[in-house]
Amino acid sequence: MIKKVINCIVFGLLCVGVYAQDVFPNEISHPRPPKVPSYMVFAGDTIRFENREYYERMDREIITFTYMHTNSTLMLKRAKRFFTQIEPILKEQCVPDDLKYLMAIESNLDPKAYSTAGAAGLWQFMKGTAQEYSLEVNSEVDERYHIEKETVAACKYLLDAYQKYGNWMTVAASYNGGQNGISRRVENQRQTNALDLWMPEETSRYMYRILAAKLMFEDPSVFGFNVTPADEYPYIPPREVVTVSGPIPNLTDFAEKHGVTYKQIKEANLWLRSDKLTNKNGRSYKIIIPMK
Repeated sequence: MIKKVINCIVFGLLCVGVYAQDVFPNEISHPRPPKVPSYMVFAGDTIRFENREYYERMDREIITFTYMHTNSTLMLKRAKRFFTQIEPILKEQCVPDDLKYLMAIESNLDPKAYSTAGAAGLWQFMKGTAQEYSLEVNSEVDERYHIEKETVAACKYLLDAYQKYGNWMTVAASYNGGQNGISRRVENQRQTNALDLWMPEETSRYMYRILAAKLMFEDPSVFGFNVTPADEYPYIPPREVVTVSGPIPNLTDFAEKHGVTYKQIKEANLWLRSDKLTNKNGRSYKIIIPMK
């Protein structure tokens, strides 16, 4: 009797496996991770992987991106929506386009991202750093969620770091490890490139994750992902942008006045953190009125 039960279970599992391969072929037979390239160019700098440590670290992150199915797929789907908005700002601020991949790994391209440490938005600014770079952060307004303003602030941070270090991988490391920490290590270890610094594992991995992200976004298919243009989340320009210089006592009333719902206003303007805008200082704010 026991033998029959076991045989039935084994047969059932085999049937499920065959069925799964027919219905979910990509999930069952995901391809091997791509090979580490001999070199790649990031923000104009050539990085070679002949060094054993460089090779193995890069290999680790490529493997991670290959099998991190949920996050990798969602990032690929979101890319068009957010890169469309980010790329012109990077160009205008004279920051290399490749730095958008830093933003991608910071937040997984989730504009609502909020870390356990208190970092917020696509660029994951901490409150103090955000205010240092002229972003307003309070109970009603949090510009860490304002895509244009947070990106401009990130560009200023990155350019400040580039003035210190002169290469973009070290700039990227400073975005994770802080400029003070990176500067101290550069001085103490007498190195000029963060790839050659002994650092906490998180920051060491961070640099290679950016490089792996660039490879994946540029050619998702070699990582085993088939996200077609039809799968991508589109960027939909606003129907209207309204400038306000006074208070908004009730955001629901404001939304209805402009023909949209409270939810639509909040989704389109994540930086509005309350149901009102007191605006005691009479600042000018641009509020997106989305398409219905």
